[in-house]
Amino acid sequence: MPHAYFSPATFRFLRALARNNHRAWFKAHQDDYETHVRGPYLQLIADLQAPLAKISAHFRADPRKVGGSLFRIQRDVRFAGDKQPYKTWAGARFFHERRREVAAPSFYLHVAPGDCFVGGGIWHPESPTLKKLREFIADNPAAWKRAVHGRAFREHYEFRGDSLARAPQGYDPAHELIEDLKRKSYAAGAGFDDKLACSSGLAPFVIENFKRLAPLIDYLCAALDLEF
Repeated sequence: MPHAYFSPATFRFLRALARNNHRAWFKAHQDDYETHVRGPYLQLIADLQAPLAKISAHFRADPRKVGGSLFRIQRDVRFAGDKQPYKTWAGARFFHERRREVAAPSFYLHVAPGDCFVGGGIWHPESPTLKKLREFIADNPAAWKRAVHGRAFREHYEFRGDSLARAPQGYDPAHELIEDLKRKSYAAGAGFDDKLACSSGLAPFVIENFKRLAPLIDYLCAALDLEF
């Protein structure tokens, strides 16, 4: 994978879309989207298939245009206060093979002007899943600390998302992992700049980070009775 996928034109398109977030503009510039965003992203996803399989045989880098790893550019505005029709970022989820059966963690890559990041975990799980994760962390604290409290993890990643203001019901506020137990999401990531996104170093960087994030994903899979 010794080549670049994205280019400054990728970010010019996304910035222009943010300024012109309506259907007429997008339709007039759809070729730019295909050339500078979707096309290279799908190629990157295809090239990540083999190295991701070496990290875990149960996760997928799916380069299909529809139903694969790449998120649709169209926003679902049915229940949203913001009715802008398009996302101003491009994201890909590298998902577990059983994602349609069970709420499952994913690896993730996000490309946006000034806000690129790579990460992994499970975002805003529903209450039964969140309850299961908290119970597993409370019952298996040593493995959790090895996965996310070590220096290698802490030096590279931060957890993202909201937390409860107080200890969840049934947990001692003095529990050694109370800050982790208060989380509403178990997803961590690291940012990187647009220059790296446009370089031949992007794919190796993504794989390196997926390897580092693998202990977190492995732990979450164990908590949800999924193979890793």
